[in-house]
Amino acid sequence: MPYNNIVSRTNTQALIPEEVSNAILKNLENESAALTRFPRISIPTNQTRLPVISALPTAYFVNGDTGLKQTTEAAWSNKYINVEEIATIVPIAENVLDDASFDVWGAIMPHIQNAIARVLDAAIFFGVNKPSSWPTAIAAGAIAAGNTVNRGTATAAQGGLAGDISNLFATVEQDGFDVNGLIANRAYRGYLRNVRDVNGQPLLADGGVYGVGVGYPMRGLWPAVTTTGARNVEAIAGDFTEGIIGIRKDITLKLLDQAVIQDASGAIQYNLSQQDMVALRVTFRVGFQLANTLNYDQPTEASRYPFAVLQSPANA
Repeated sequence: MPYNNIVSRTNTQALIPEEVSNAILKNLENESAALTRFPRISIPTNQTRLPVISALPTAYFVNGDTGLKQTTEAAWSNKYINVEEIATIVPIAENVLDDASFDVWGAIMPHIQNAIARVLDAAIFFGVNKPSSWPTAIAAGAIAAGNTVNRGTATAAQGGLAGDISNLFATVEQDGFDVNGLIANRAYRGYLRNVRDVNGQPLLADGGVYGVGVGYPMRGLWPAVTTTGARNVEAIAGDFTEGIIGIRKDITLKLLDQAVIQDASGAIQYNLSQQDMVALRVTFRVGFQLANTLNYDQPTEASRYPFAVLQSPANA
């Protein structure tokens, strides 16, 4: 893990006035599927209890006018939203700041926020560096519940990719949930545009599938971010109301100028005051939990899951 990265003069050369150009090149910002699709709440402590129903009521017909009415139970179990911290430190020499023609921090902040969003999405959906206090990653949970469809399973007569996605939705619906969101590898923009009926007419709109909006987060990570056997996860559909993001504190910034930055062994990498440097410390405290609410369609928890994954053909 890096502890000695720095924003150098070379890194910020485009920010320092030059005779030829003073343009700033930015990468396209990625959208966080988790932060935009899951409900969000502010939580007061580092752990918040989330009651989830664990036993459903049952009703009965009464036998005749004087028949006895039977009893039922309803029960709840607790799940917890545990807050974890995402953070980064951006060191930069004061001379570099002085020589830049505009607000360097203002220019870099959107990219830092985007990096945090990518870390969050990768953990929630694929388990990449996921905190142990968080629930099973969504892709792994869907696979464990058997909620998978392989792209290319549906024949052309069955709708091709449109049929695959319909079957994907059906796995969620069979578990008692309604699909209200779909996220996918960016290649699916082209896949969806190319789905045609026998007359060559488009079957799916680029902006949505069967009335469900499609998001394309985490550019550049999807093809290899997770693998199940010989198949990559290419898209995830599900009921996003079943998950919840708990935000303990919004993204906070602190500018350091008298600190030292150490690596994991304790060795000092930068002494800010001695080296005429400053460092921007960025932190975001956030938690996640998935309800997987008990319902009458699928009362067995191990077989019930509010998400499903569309996988690549083998070795694709």
